[in-house]
Amino acid sequence: MICEIKPGEKAASLFGNWEETLIWSCLQGVMGHIYGDSAEMPASAMALLGDFCFLAGEPDKELVMYKPEQCIQDFVIMVPQDEAWGVLIEECYQKKARKVFRYAIKKEPEAFGGRVASAHLQAAVDRLPEGYELKMMDEALFRRCRDISWCRDWVSQYDDYGMYCRYGLGAVILRDGEPVSGASSYSGYFGGIEIEIDTREDYRRKGLATVCGAKLILECLRKGWYPSWDAQNLWSVALAEKLGYHFDHKYIAYEIQGW
Repeated sequence: MICEIKPGEKAASLFGNWEETLIWSCLQGVMGHIYGDSAEMPASAMALLGDFCFLAGEPDKELVMYKPEQCIQDFVIMVPQDEAWGVLIEECYQKKARKVFRYAIKKEPEAFGGRVASAHLQAAVDRLPEGYELKMMDEALFRRCRDISWCRDWVSQYDDYGMYCRYGLGAVILRDGEPVSGASSYSGYFGGIEIEIDTREDYRRKGLATVCGAKLILECLRKGWYPSWDAQNLWSVALAEKLGYHFDHKYIAYEIQGW
C-alpha cells in the first residue's frame, strides 16, 4: 500500500547524497511530496515535484506504477536511483517510456563568489539589446506567466505569489510589454532555487537567455541563495558553462507519456 510520507525527512536516508534540489524541496516540505511503501519505515520512496519523479531505495513495482490522485498531468519524467529502478520502469511502461539523457551540473557555490565572476555576470546583463526591458518577477508578471503556456513552468509550482516571494525568484525580458525570455525558479528549497530558463521560439538566438540567466544568478547571490542548474540538453549545458557553471555527468531519465 503506497502512502504519503510526512514529514518527508523520514525517507531521507533512502535518497542518500543524491544532489538533486527537487528532492531536497520534497524532503524539506517546501513543495512537492514524498511517497513510499511505509509511512514510518519506508524501504522504497518516490519524490514527486511537478513533472519530475525520483525513485530511491529498493525497487518497487507498485511505487513505479503509482500516480497520486491530485496529479492531473499525463506526462512525468522518472529518474531512477540505479539501474534496477530503470529496468523496472521499462518493464512497467514499455513503449510509453522514452529513455533519455539529462546532464547534471556541478553545485559549486564558490564558482560565483569572487569579483571576477560577478563582473562577468554583470557584463552579460549589460548586453541586453535595445528595445527590450529586463524586470524581476513581480506579482503582475507572475500572474501573466501563469496564463502563457510556454513560460508557465517559471511559476507553476508555486501556490500563489506569496509563496513565490518566499521560495522563488525570477528575471524576465519583455518586448512591448510581453515576456519573451526569462530565467525563474522551477522550484525552491531552503537556501536556493532550481533554475528554469526559456525563450519564446521567435526570439531565440539573440542572447536573451544569457542576459536573464546572468541576472537571476546575481540576484540569488545577493540573497545568499544557490542557483542550481540541471540541463535537459547540450544547449543548456553550453549556456550554463557560459555563465560560469561546470558540467558534472550525464544520467538516465525516462519520459513517460500517458502516465
